[in-house]
Amino acid sequence: MDANCMIETRGLRRTFKARQGPVEAVAGIDLRVEKGAIFGFLGPNGAGKTTTLRMLSTLLPPSGGDATVAGCDLLRRPQQVRERIGYVGQQGGTDYTVRGRTELVFQGRLYGMTAGDALRRAAELITMLELDACADRPSGSYSGGQRRRLDIALGLVHRPRLVFLDEPTGGLDPHGRARLWDEIRRLRDGGITVFLTTHYLEEADALCDRLAIIDHGRIVAEGTPNQLKRQIAGDVVKLGVAGSRNAALELLTGQPFVREAVAEDGTLRLAVDHGEAAMPAILRLLDGAGLRLETISLSRPSLDDVFLRKTGRSLREPAA
Repeated sequence: MDANCMIETRGLRRTFKARQGPVEAVAGIDLRVEKGAIFGFLGPNGAGKTTTLRMLSTLLPPSGGDATVAGCDLLRRPQQVRERIGYVGQQGGTDYTVRGRTELVFQGRLYGMTAGDALRRAAELITMLELDACADRPSGSYSGGQRRRLDIALGLVHRPRLVFLDEPTGGLDPHGRARLWDEIRRLRDGGITVFLTTHYLEEADALCDRLAIIDHGRIVAEGTPNQLKRQIAGDVVKLGVAGSRNAALELLTGQPFVREAVAEDGTLRLAVDHGEAAMPAILRLLDGAGLRLETISLSRPSLDDVFLRKTGRSLREPAA
């Protein structure tokens, strides 16, 4: 692994035993994460995101493959990996009866800091993550956003090179989510590599320098958000039609300006070359066929469109 690479995996996989037989949760993935970047792992619930993260953070042994994390071999030097990374799980790790500052000091002491160094580091993190107003209260009295920022502070006490954030904004309101996005960007700007899992499309698009989309334990696409969206050329037209949706789908699928047509959630989704020119043509075709249009919209391709192209279903649908 070269000096600019923070994570590299080769054929990493994990199989679980079940009554019905072995279940391959992660089916041999190859990843490369550059230093100082926010790398996103995007996919529906059950796709293998958390299993991959738990393997990379030494919480779960791989069933096969190998990986280098923060300059250390994952299988041969797990203790060194743990010393160099921070991990923030979905559920957090705070004790609701303990003051936030006390938790941070205790975490520092677990990493071998002196009492004075742990106190100073706790004060730094409290200021950095804007926890001054609540640091000396039990964390059970915190808001959801304050508690999540405390979770991240606990993962940063030992100054890790790499931080894993598993669904960091789950359960937060829009204001809390936007504020935490700012904190995550600040970590990246300070030289920390951030590996985050998410199933929020807008979160991956707004935060990630690069991302991988995973489905059923396999990487189906990887690149910057813009690179992935450019794979879906043209525009997206969504329309609702009264009557036979199948008749409308069959009519539009055969048109030269329609690259792709699928039925989804009661609507039709069309990938077209030029949306502004295609919409009048669509109206004329439906009218000529006696099909009544109820709704129509035009948009640029999204990460969900990338996922749909790669897997045949929407990222917003629950995983099988």
